[in-house]
Amino acid sequence: MPSHADLDRQIEHLMECKPLTEAEVKILCDQARAILVEEWNVQPVKCPVTVCGDIHGQFYDLIELFRIGGNAPDTNYLFMGDYVDRGYYSVETVTLLVALKVRYRDRITILRGNHESRQITQVYGFYDECLRKYGNANVWKYFTDLFDYLPLTALIESQVPHEGPMCDLLWSDPDDRCGWGISPRGAGYTFGQDIAAQFNHTNGLTADFKSPPACHGRL
Repeated sequence: MPSHADLDRQIEHLMECKPLTEAEVKILCDQARAILVEEWNVQPVKCPVTVCGDIHGQFYDLIELFRIGGNAPDTNYLFMGDYVDRGYYSVETVTLLVALKVRYRDRITILRGNHESRQITQVYGFYDECLRKYGNANVWKYFTDLFDYLPLTALIESQVPHEGPMCDLLWSDPDDRCGWGISPRGAGYTFGQDIAAQFNHTNGLTADFKSPPACHGRL
């Protein structure tokens, strides 16, 4: 297994937009998989953290992000996915991010985007780039196999998101009105007795209402 010195050498090499060898990529992906398999699908992230959106093979934009935000491990980074396809340097981009994840596992969080898939990467460029740069599809396979282990979401300092299922569960309230409504609290929804009765029916639950639902018993 590569030592920290070996990883530092590889990262320095990648920072110059030079790809690793096929054998090095395989070992790196094996190391990354061992790390990612221990992470949650909702991965907790500590503040302060710099959140980065789609890179899409734009290697020099990634380098600019590091120039502005600071290099790892001095800065914590959360990357939201879509590292490959469209740009000319998907190989170098994803390899660098994976190498940084292996080297600084607690400082770098990499999530899975919709382009981290076998089908999409065969259409939008990553597969062809691997063939062009390595002469075969092995590196593409190493990375797409690794993508299966990437977490899907992150939770920064246990903050509740402003939208989505978690937000709805924590902010929604019962209401005298039937059906769903917009919550006056600015997050979540209101729901009437008919919605509660429908939920109980669907999930095989019983509830002792003091008075029957006023929404004509819709289920």
